[in-house]
Amino acid sequence: MYAHKDNRVLAGGPGDNEDAVVLSFPPGKALVQTLYFLTPVVNDPYRFGRIAAANALSDVYAMGGVPFSTMNIVCFPMKKLSGEVLREVLRGGRDAVTEAGAVPSGGHSVEDDEIKYGLAVSGVVDPDRFASNRGVRPGDRLLLTKAVGTGVLATAVKGEMPGCDAMEDVLYAVCSRLNRAGGEVIASLGLTGATDITGFGLGGHLIELAEASRVTIDLRMHDVPLLPEALELAGMGMLPAGSICNRTHYLQRTVVAQGLDPVTLDLMFDAQTSGGLVLAVPPEKYDRAVAMLLAAGDLAADIGTAREPGEDALPLTIS
Repeated sequence: MYAHKDNRVLAGGPGDNEDAVVLSFPPGKALVQTLYFLTPVVNDPYRFGRIAAANALSDVYAMGGVPFSTMNIVCFPMKKLSGEVLREVLRGGRDAVTEAGAVPSGGHSVEDDEIKYGLAVSGVVDPDRFASNRGVRPGDRLLLTKAVGTGVLATAVKGEMPGCDAMEDVLYAVCSRLNRAGGEVIASLGLTGATDITGFGLGGHLIELAEASRVTIDLRMHDVPLLPEALELAGMGMLPAGSICNRTHYLQRTVVAQGLDPVTLDLMFDAQTSGGLVLAVPPEKYDRAVAMLLAAGDLAADIGTAREPGEDALPLTIS
């Protein structure tokens, strides 16, 4: 299970042949638990493994936590594909977990007709300094750390559109990048509101934030960074089914300004894989948050603000 001995592992390490692992736990910390697994969004198995792992780790970072241990979740068609494909998926996942500094502690697999892979993740967080959906306050400015459009690009890659190899390179660069810097900003500055952007799309996750925090979020659509070719591909109908469902579901709770480009509006609800974080930043902490994100190589796109709910009480406006 492990390439080397990890002092955090008390039992279940290399050669122990255990079905579980016993880990020492840092004193004074709270436990963050999550799991996420998905079907391939790229063709290369190693890249898929890294992306799926980064996607699962993201929920811990979104709360200001640090990944501590992980377990693999694997569905694999052994009668159809070689074991080498599975080894590469697991190697990609392991490399992402190692980069995150977590303990890769086994997992479980079943035979299935379709590849599915992800992680169950346990993280640690300061019980007095973490972010959640309910922690956004009126006046907070919203920073987005990755560009939007991975759902559209993944659909184009699966459809083998012209230039799909280059699109896969873009997907890998964006989706395999850990949201560690955003998590560090949350913990360092004591931010209380944040989310990662995954299956509900940017608009859907902003609505989840707004409703939990009882605020209205004003999103400036043209300040949202888009991945290369995402707008063109969306205009060609490369919007995945999940994104269409997001738009149909969440637009009922959204005020949309007149005259907005409908294709760009679609991308606000594009279902993301391993998207960025949205950090709700009080004005007095804004400059430090931006500086920390940029120093780490992340985006710090200022995409909107939170305010007291309006008379219509809808959680999201897009202008």
